[in-house]
Amino acid sequence: MLAVKTPEEVYEIIKTEFAQITDRTGRVAYTEAAGRVLAEDIRAAEYVPAFNRSTVDGFAVCAKDTFGCSDSIPAILQNVQEIFMGQAAGFILKEGSCAPIPTGGELPEGADAVQMIEYTEDYGDGTTGILKPVAPGHNVILKGDDVSPGRLVLRAGRKLTPQDIGALAAMGIAEVPVVRRLKVGILSTGDELVSPEESPGPGQIRDVNSSLTAALMEQFGAVSVSFGILPDQEELLSRKVQEAAQECDLVLISGGSSVGVRDAACRVIERHGEILFHGIAMKPGKPTIFGKIGGRPVIGLPGHPVAAFFITHIFVRRILAQLGGYELRDIPVRACLAESVEANHGRAQYNGVFLEDRDGRIIAHPIRGKSGLITTLAGSDGYFCIPRDCEGLPADAEISVTLYSAG
Repeated sequence: MLAVKTPEEVYEIIKTEFAQITDRTGRVAYTEAAGRVLAEDIRAAEYVPAFNRSTVDGFAVCAKDTFGCSDSIPAILQNVQEIFMGQAAGFILKEGSCAPIPTGGELPEGADAVQMIEYTEDYGDGTTGILKPVAPGHNVILKGDDVSPGRLVLRAGRKLTPQDIGALAAMGIAEVPVVRRLKVGILSTGDELVSPEESPGPGQIRDVNSSLTAALMEQFGAVSVSFGILPDQEELLSRKVQEAAQECDLVLISGGSSVGVRDAACRVIERHGEILFHGIAMKPGKPTIFGKIGGRPVIGLPGHPVAAFFITHIFVRRILAQLGGYELRDIPVRACLAESVEANHGRAQYNGVFLEDRDGRIIAHPIRGKSGLITTLAGSDGYFCIPRDCEGLPADAEISVTLYSAG
């Protein structure tokens, strides 16, 4: 009998047993790269911006011409050629002159600052009064202030965000080197299961876990492949698991991980590969199987949907990061418990929460419910963990909440 593992031990097993999958890179258009994992470092090949530009509507000036000026003693400058958006300035601004410039317009050579139009006065005779001094660089973005050639902008292994796509667009990088999306095979087992589209008969229930895990795979940037709902027939399960392990990078089996006469997941995994452990000292999710077939992870998820959800979010997400060669970016939210929560001593307990902003203080409302009731998690924001050596937490205890939106 394989010993039950703690969550911390499972983290280490994921690191040591599952290696990054290499040789799976390709290129996609930058418009399709959000959520993909970057395969190579991205360095700038040009200056961004490519010219000195104004950040306000106003007048391009030589800053020293404005030193000492005020409302009562304005700096009177000669208006010269107006600057237009999308066009080169095309002239040199001499001392004692100023040039009307829009936000984003190119500064002419000789200008080193811009004064906002609110601090100027048009005298109607070809001159403009500057009513407030500016320092060199005021209201100006200089050439290369954003990036310059050779600068490292994005590191390989980063999961690209919308703001990263904006940076790629600014640098003119139309094709992005990314790693192939991981392929995850999903199987559900159980004579009692019917598809969500069907009306359950006596003793039957809809298959929740296939849809749940497929949606999580999409959120995590993987591609799910359904191998259907299987009856409790060991030989059929054996063929399907072997097929999934050959076709996919990771296999999830739902429903066959509880101890029972008809559960065949352990025997099937052992027949084609090896069992790493059976059972995690946590609630919900204890009857979880970790194994390998041909070096590929095969995970037996609990049949109860809430338990399957937590195992997938906490551990399967880590496996995907390990296989994909990227780091998870969980930024916990500090919150105060709205009410006390009891826990089972000896097992880490994971609780879903709803978050409320109460006068600038984040309040976490724990969700009550059994692991078979997935609707209790609908609309929740995240979860927190009560350590296995703790018998519970009192109301107002400060907790660390992991948000479900983490990728």
